[in-house]
Amino acid sequence: MRSNQWDAAAATLNTVPPTYETFKRYRLEAMVADSKQQWAKADSFYETAVGLTTRPATVYNNWGFSKLTRGDYPAAERMFADALRFNSNLFTAKNNLVLARGAQRNYTMPVVPMTQIERAQLMHTMALAAIKQNDVIIGKSLLNDAINTHPQYFEAAVRALDALENNNGT
Repeated sequence: MRSNQWDAAAATLNTVPPTYETFKRYRLEAMVADSKQQWAKADSFYETAVGLTTRPATVYNNWGFSKLTRGDYPAAERMFADALRFNSNLFTAKNNLVLARGAQRNYTMPVVPMTQIERAQLMHTMALAAIKQNDVIIGKSLLNDAINTHPQYFEAAVRALDALENNNGT
């Protein structure tokens, strides 16, 4: 799956007996359905996977990414928030939450537990989302905030800000 070999992943899943029902299996089934853009099937598998575990954070994160890919940003935001409710340390869900908010032009940082470094990284992600939406002034402001928030030199944010300022002649 990590190498985008979805047909091979589906073939491997087909070798597992259908009576073997675990949250991991259903999560993988959902991801394979996502790769085929079979959204209703994917949603059904994600829902089943969530019901089969007491720690569904990764399932909600995958489901949220599925919704993000489909352009259903409000649903994606809810899924990432659910993921963080079950595991507040899941940085991928925090980053995805920021992407979902940015896609809706909501550039406020979510209220979730985060370290100072995570906050800077999430501001950087949100800045890139704003710039992608052509909200360049907001993006620049977020990049400055990311640079000032990070306790060390934040090279990626500095490079992005320099590129923006050099391209716009400002």
